[in-house]
Amino acid sequence: MYKYFLLFLIVPIGLFAQTYKPTMEINTKDLHDIELRVLDDGIYDIKTQGSDPYLFLKPLSADLKKEYNQLSFEYFCPTGLDHIEVYFYPLGEQVRSVMVGDIGSTEGWVLFRIDLSEYVGEWGKSGDYLRLDFGTAPALNIQIKNLELRKMSPRELEIEANKDIKKQQEQILEINLTSYLNEDFTNQISNVLVTDDKVHLKGEILESKNLYIAEISTYELGTELKSFEFLEPIKDKTFNITIDRYVKRHGYKQDRSLSKWMVVEKKGTQYACVSHARYADSIVPKYTYPFIKPSTKKGLGGYSTDREAPYTDLDSLGITSVTVNILVTKILSSKPSPKTMSFEYMGDTYYADKQQIANHDKTFLSTSERNIEVSAILLVDKASNAEDKEIGRILQHPDCDPAGIYSMPNITTPEGVQHYAAVLDFLANRYTRPDKKYGRIHHWIIHNEVDAGWVWTNAGDKTALVFMDLYYKSMRMSHNIAHQYNPNSKVFITLTHYWNWTSNPKFYHSKELLEQLLQFSKAEGDFEWAIAQHPYPESLREPKTWLDNKVSFDFDTQLITFKNTEVLDAWVKQPEVLFKGKTKRLVYLSENGTNSPTYSEQDLMEQAAGMAYAMKKIIYLDGIDVFNTTTGKTIDVKVVYALDYDDFLMMKKTQEVSNPFGKCIKPLALSKKMKFMSPIKPLLELRIGMKFVTLCLLLRKTSSFKLKLKTVFQR
Repeated sequence: MYKYFLLFLIVPIGLFAQTYKPTMEINTKDLHDIELRVLDDGIYDIKTQGSDPYLFLKPLSADLKKEYNQLSFEYFCPTGLDHIEVYFYPLGEQVRSVMVGDIGSTEGWVLFRIDLSEYVGEWGKSGDYLRLDFGTAPALNIQIKNLELRKMSPRELEIEANKDIKKQQEQILEINLTSYLNEDFTNQISNVLVTDDKVHLKGEILESKNLYIAEISTYELGTELKSFEFLEPIKDKTFNITIDRYVKRHGYKQDRSLSKWMVVEKKGTQYACVSHARYADSIVPKYTYPFIKPSTKKGLGGYSTDREAPYTDLDSLGITSVTVNILVTKILSSKPSPKTMSFEYMGDTYYADKQQIANHDKTFLSTSERNIEVSAILLVDKASNAEDKEIGRILQHPDCDPAGIYSMPNITTPEGVQHYAAVLDFLANRYTRPDKKYGRIHHWIIHNEVDAGWVWTNAGDKTALVFMDLYYKSMRMSHNIAHQYNPNSKVFITLTHYWNWTSNPKFYHSKELLEQLLQFSKAEGDFEWAIAQHPYPESLREPKTWLDNKVSFDFDTQLITFKNTEVLDAWVKQPEVLFKGKTKRLVYLSENGTNSPTYSEQDLMEQAAGMAYAMKKIIYLDGIDVFNTTTGKTIDVKVVYALDYDDFLMMKKTQEVSNPFGKCIKPLALSKKMKFMSPIKPLLELRIGMKFVTLCLLLRKTSSFKLKLKTVFQR
């Protein structure tokens, strides 16, 4: 239940030590331009009401120990704030404050801390207090929980100590990657074929003097190597070299189907890169399955048989595809126990959690029985959140920041690569059997919203190119292991609605990441990756997506939302984007939906109208293959396709049309920067009020469902 206050929260300090418990409370009598709702689970919803929103904390009841100098909280804020500023009171002759600019948008709970160490000591005596300023803009919303003053954690101290040297190393890596990707080499490896026990490499070189085939393992940085774990002399200008597929290294039997191969030149005692590397072009699979496209675009996101809604939704909604989350850190265990089952990978024994596997079996059986396509979303918990801390240590990327929700997998060490490969192989082997004994996984979505990697796939604070180098390796590993069992299995890059802009300085642009992925693919051998995009409305709290402002109908649009999904449809059809210049890559809108801010009749009708608008448009976009609606805990929406084409208007360049709620809008001018002949035209504009739009809302109340017809008409 919501409670409304014009005050801030009172939050106790967490346990810092058994004998030292500094407390923080809000002075509820001295607030400015702030409204607060106190939600369940200790969540506080703050709305700014003017241009100078701030509040005061109550004075400290005792002197603060100097090491407790981090103001910390978790926050959720889809819009972001221009800054948060902390003022130290009493002010004295000189005003002292710490400002942190660009409080980035986030659509998940993110840990945030402000370093007060410069002033704690001078400030922090009994009776001292703080003022918190929340930017300068009215009508912004931020939710906060777990506000505290604390020490820096051991992980934060470790990151801080290594920050400068890590930044220097990555600056060099960025330069070398850029040079490598842009280089036009005269030597090449043209094909890599992996069979049951061999790796076959073909290629051509300009000269045969001092040239070698070099192997680069996943955990190595190819552009930084001066020596290699494996070298094979090249004797002919046109070469065909066969190498054993498996090798014993670093205490593991390694599968070289995961390696890439490069031509290098020996110069003294070191070796220099003289070709682009190449991954496996093809792997002889254990099974051969045809590629079967779902019969409709109607899908469901975040499905499992454990969710509150019954699995029979799959039937009543006519679902043909789903996504399922898999936390790989929950599957693996470091030691055997009555709760685990053993499995083998590369001659070593690993352990999987029986209950986790049983839950996934049940989910995948429910979909395979209905011939529903499944895309598994691979997620890696941070070590701090992993139930098995040893598995968390092994699989967490070494640069993962505590601010993230999930981690990039650790593909920087032989141990990390071997464990990650083991769990991927276990999943592919179990869920690709011809008899579907445990169900079926068809495709793999690699992590979550990687343009917002700081939140959803954290690998530390990295440039887009250095981040993509890591992510690309994870994609290649997943692709090569999946293709050992199913040659038509696809791996997906997963992206938010941010396209050529972001409201968070730690996020990347989706467009830039896709262009870098194309560049890596062109250099190191194309593979049939696909796109999983989340075209939510501009604001998660506003279902009327036709009101989105940060959209245009060209490739430089800031966002891709339901309003301009045509842009993604056109982008993926460009010749330079096609797989090997011939085949359109799959595009799944793998997570999307419209939000009902409240359960009022009007909000529910607008939510349904937003879904009708999106789903009707997607029907006509043949570049979009699947539309996975993501449902919440209390509402599922089923849109009845009872709308005729006449219920929509084609937007034309010379005319003005009415938006769903009566305002007159002008079609956006087409970009002159288009790289193809046919311009992107806004496809459909929903008319509500010209005709009735009948929608069917399936509202869930506890375990029962009630069917309600809603008529949406002009306000």
